[in-house]
Amino acid sequence: MKKILCVLMSCLLFVMAGCSGHSKNLKFGAADIGGVYYSFASTFTQLADKEIDGYTFETKTTAGSVANLRLISDGYIDLAIVQADLLSDAYNATGTFADKKYQKGYKAVASLYTECCQIVVRKDSGITGIDDLINKTVSVGASESGSEKNAEQILKMSGITDELINKVNMDYTEAAEKLKAGEIDAFFCTAGTRTEVIGQLSKECDICLISLDDKCIDKMLSAYSLCEKYIIPAGTYNGQDSDVTTIGVKSVLIAKQSLSDDVIKNVTKTIYEHADDFKYATSLDISFDINTAADGVDIPFHSGAAAYYTERGINVLTE
Repeated sequence: MKKILCVLMSCLLFVMAGCSGHSKNLKFGAADIGGVYYSFASTFTQLADKEIDGYTFETKTTAGSVANLRLISDGYIDLAIVQADLLSDAYNATGTFADKKYQKGYKAVASLYTECCQIVVRKDSGITGIDDLINKTVSVGASESGSEKNAEQILKMSGITDELINKVNMDYTEAAEKLKAGEIDAFFCTAGTRTEVIGQLSKECDICLISLDDKCIDKMLSAYSLCEKYIIPAGTYNGQDSDVTTIGVKSVLIAKQSLSDDVIKNVTKTIYEHADDFKYATSLDISFDINTAADGVDIPFHSGAAAYYTERGINVLTE
């Protein structure tokens, strides 16, 4: 009996030792497949798995920025990309986030790239401006996405109430398919330019991106300090023969505050030491510059990220 107990205890200790040696899994909240968030997150998790010992990284599809803020606040994900304007409102419990449900447990890691609001229509639709969306069926993005929030802001600034359009919620992929089939008239997509799903759609269907007028842009810039005027250059998508004027906002990597300084310092290091890998793996023309690490970010940085920047002579907000 003693021998059996000894064997069982040895087996138990072996299993416990093995479990303690397992890497901790960190979940990275992206958005829908086909968007730039997902491409970026997938590239990062592959790099981080090789670069950061003791951790494995997993990309999780989500609805987008708002969902990511909710999921990281509730502890379901560990890292996420979010729009800077929504991040600011959520952290400071202002705007549409006044209920304080989205403001706990996370800090900034890095400002990444500028994403812009892209309003896509079929070329044969006759839609040439924002007012032409009245009485049309329009996807404003997935529920809990940054696209949805920006669409609501733009429509409001343009005087287009919910009663004036048939508003539906679809992710990028579904919206592109429905537009191609003629089942919706337009869709909003806030993402980095050369978004894969729009790029593919432009090869399968003649599309246009519509510009925002100066009045709408001025109102957006006045109401939302982290927004900027943004030009989508001609030729960004197949058949796009002229520049498109819209609004842009920085995308920001955030992390759970409870993650160790060491792991977040290595997360930050991975981003800047593999800038070319992100450029090659995504549709973005990006070149991460450590001097712009805090651009468009008005919330405190994780102390691990701050430590990385401090070593390189860059000061960021910590509290």
